[in-house]
Amino acid sequence: MNKPAFPQRRILVVDDEPLVCDAVKMMLDFDGHRVETASSGKEALAILEKGQFDLVITDFEMPVMKGDELAAAIKARWPKQPVVMITAYAEMLQASGNRLTGVDLVISKPFLLENLREAIAKVTRTPAQSCAGTV
Repeated sequence: MNKPAFPQRRILVVDDEPLVCDAVKMMLDFDGHRVETASSGKEALAILEKGQFDLVITDFEMPVMKGDELAAAIKARWPKQPVVMITAYAEMLQASGNRLTGVDLVISKPFLLENLREAIAKVTRTPAQSCAGTV
């Protein structure tokens, strides 16, 4: 199976569940991205202090610092940093009408590699085969 020709991105994946973190990393590795992982918002901020990333992908439901709180903290420090949130609560969050400060795009769990590809294309301004609406 041939890998798709996507620009290689440096991506930080943040999730308190190691299996989820590893699964997302594996999906992104498949497309040739350089991926680092963090298990908490605090760890993610420390990693971001040390280097630039093309994208941060974070879970919503994490202890201590939820994904939207992490996204707001990231945007306060690095306003142009793209942040994508993955969550099982996407419909509920969108229905609540509360804007997720700092979140550029929300992906519903469960998701496929194609959903990640579309999200990366949207928030990093890379053309993709299909990029319409929320992923």
